[in-house]
Amino acid sequence: MGKVERIVFLSLVLDLFAFTIPLPLFPRIIEWYTVREISDPNGLLSRTLRFVSAVRGIFYKPLQNSQRWDVVFLGGLMGSVFSTLQFLVSPHIGSLSDTYGRRNVLLVTMIGNILSALIWIQSTTFASYMLSRVVGGLSEGNVQLATAILSDISTPRNRSKALAHVGIAFAICFCIGPPIGAYFASRPVPLFVGALQMELNVYAVPALLTLVLLIAETLFLTVALPETRNTQPDKPEVHVNEKSNAASAVRSVQERTEILRVLRKLHFLFLGIFSGVEFTLTFLTFDLFDWNNKQNGALIGTIGIISALLQGGYVRRAISKVGEGKMAQRGVSSCALGLVFLTILPHFVSTQPKIAVGLLRAAAVCLAFTSATVVSSLTAHASLQCDEGFDKDTGKPAAVYPELAKGKALGEFRSSGQLGRAIGPLLACASYWTFGPSVTYGVSAMAMLTLSASMKTVAVLPGKS
Repeated sequence: MGKVERIVFLSLVLDLFAFTIPLPLFPRIIEWYTVREISDPNGLLSRTLRFVSAVRGIFYKPLQNSQRWDVVFLGGLMGSVFSTLQFLVSPHIGSLSDTYGRRNVLLVTMIGNILSALIWIQSTTFASYMLSRVVGGLSEGNVQLATAILSDISTPRNRSKALAHVGIAFAICFCIGPPIGAYFASRPVPLFVGALQMELNVYAVPALLTLVLLIAETLFLTVALPETRNTQPDKPEVHVNEKSNAASAVRSVQERTEILRVLRKLHFLFLGIFSGVEFTLTFLTFDLFDWNNKQNGALIGTIGIISALLQGGYVRRAISKVGEGKMAQRGVSSCALGLVFLTILPHFVSTQPKIAVGLLRAAAVCLAFTSATVVSSLTAHASLQCDEGFDKDTGKPAAVYPELAKGKALGEFRSSGQLGRAIGPLLACASYWTFGPSVTYGVSAMAMLTLSASMKTVAVLPGKS
């Protein structure tokens, strides 16, 4: 791992650690605001919960714990708001980084993230908490800019290995972030903060930890990260067979633009389905197994651990041999298999619960493989279609086609996935409540199989040299 790669990886760990800390707290935060604001029927939370309850009532009317379902759905809606904002802002962040530099734009987005954490610490109303989420959604740019930076400093030959660090950082932080957030949720506010005599959010301690991590990340990036835009990476020795592969991979601007369009479509469709599965998985365990938060956390943590091991031990080594498109297709097929397991699982819950739990674990392994492969592979494939930003003969910065500039192209690619993440959980919830888990996961399995079949043309295309 090179110097800049280490810097980017460490900054991603800090950033995603801060991002994952509040994830398990959403339902309890909403419950806290509900108690505080239940007497105000015209408040933002009361009006939002009435809307959520009305929507949920169209599809599903539980016999008990209806308020709990509403709180869970509102948590998903808050996640959709964040993803929608990312869908809107990601292309602009990418384009700005092409003009003003990755480092400069990244540091500006970090200021927004710090502001979001500060608002969260003092958010004693639901409206102010949503403001912190909006500011965070408009500011988060670390992942896409890290992808652009790693693309700047890597050659097409080692691009996929470099970008695998993003997936590894995700997997690690989704393992450790939520448990640590849950732990600090029960810790008292530090004395120096209490001495300020300010009214704070009930989870001000996790918010303070998030703030510390973001400030540390910002200082680290300010000191350590160089500008990488228009940087020419060192080229490793190229063997004869690699030269022939590189020659066959040269494509026109129109061809690369079309491939990027196809990859954006695949990214949107995949995350639209997959994010719905992720979100309703806790519905399934609560609904059919009556699992508590600790058991759900263990399941999600297991998926994260397996995904991290696969990223570091398999994907980084195999992707150069298999190819980005083929690796992504394998991940989509694995997701389809996992969804088949989830489809038949409900039929064993009452009669053979051990088999049902075994099917859930098998599905978790399949979803872990999917998490380790699809998004990172599609991202690498998209990156390989971008202009490298320098002349291959002279090594000097060269003019690029605007639609193939790395920041803009990768920003639009991320934007398409975030739109899928915004829509997927809502559609999956509506289907789960209306038709039940078997139909929901069965239809999703067929959709994934169709998506896998449609990826054949992408899977056989080599990356651009």
